[in-house]
Amino acid sequence: MIVRKDAIIVGGGIHGCSTALHLCLAGLKPVLIEKDYAGRHASGVNAGGVRQLARDVAEIPLSIRSTGIWESIADLVDDDCGFESHGQVLVAENETELTACRARVADLNARGFIHEELIDGTELRRLVPAVAESCPGGVVSRRDGAAQPARTTTAFRRKAEQLGAIVHEGVPATNIRKDGKLWRVEVGTESYAAPVLVNAAGAWAGRIAAALGEPVPVETIAPMLMITSPVAHFIDPVVILRGRKLSFKQFKNGTVLIGGGHLATPYQDRNATVLDWRKLSESARTVAELFAVMRNATIVRAWAGIEARMRDDIPVFGPSAVHEGLYHQFGFSAHGFQLGPGAGAVMAELIVHGGTQTRIGDLSIARFRNSSPSTTA
Repeated sequence: MIVRKDAIIVGGGIHGCSTALHLCLAGLKPVLIEKDYAGRHASGVNAGGVRQLARDVAEIPLSIRSTGIWESIADLVDDDCGFESHGQVLVAENETELTACRARVADLNARGFIHEELIDGTELRRLVPAVAESCPGGVVSRRDGAAQPARTTTAFRRKAEQLGAIVHEGVPATNIRKDGKLWRVEVGTESYAAPVLVNAAGAWAGRIAAALGEPVPVETIAPMLMITSPVAHFIDPVVILRGRKLSFKQFKNGTVLIGGGHLATPYQDRNATVLDWRKLSESARTVAELFAVMRNATIVRAWAGIEARMRDDIPVFGPSAVHEGLYHQFGFSAHGFQLGPGAGAVMAELIVHGGTQTRIGDLSIARFRNSSPSTTA
């Protein structure tokens, strides 16, 4: 028997779950299909950064849209998701980096964006008192913060199901195809049909896009994270560096989460990753150099999650350039967590109303129409 739904969403990360929830809020009844469980990879094991700071200009309107939702997240999903807003600070380690920060903020201001603010050494040390005296300043985005990723993804999934979404976990979507005006998908012994298909399958979304005639240059990555033993409280904002790959934040219990972009080796078909301890030690040394309080901390645990990175480091988001009723929502390139709530709202607007007031044109899959796919797994 074929079950008819309003939309089929493949992928149960924060993006798929957010889209399912927002479609339910718009009166539609979607089915969400996740081959593992919601938040198994990128959405559940990332650093939880909720940042507008240091984003590609093409992403900023979607990020701003999402910030407004984060600030009242409990009203949407009945859970505050551990969201705290102490700002995020990009630290310039030298005058050359501070000059680049100055140019970045000036460019954003000229485009009408005011969320990033240049700060001098005095303000940097007010916000991050323990930072090395050699750092001359940086940039702050004061409304930014962090949340708990697995808790957040689960909250979106739970609320979507409460509002009428059917959720399948532990069984992959197979035989995805267009049948007349409807999309068809098999889930175990069940078959679903809908006029809308949302490809939100994370690291596996590139395969789906290619199978449907829209190959894109995407690779599979596995960003690494590690957490330390507790140390005395020394920081409230999330701190990031650009010259050296680093981001970190301190939890209330004193532990410090360290990330920033170093990659493990992903084995996509096995759902597994192998950590690069040499790169992890680089991150640990960088933290110790900038913050003396961290020099006696020990690493308690490290991990990585599998996700997709686009060649230009910005996501594929919006309608298919080939098929009616197909929408893509993937390739968030290790910085998609903050975008999840807003992306789901915008995707629902695209599906229900055929358009959105949030500017997303530069994220279209059409930008890759004449490029080679070079997909890696």
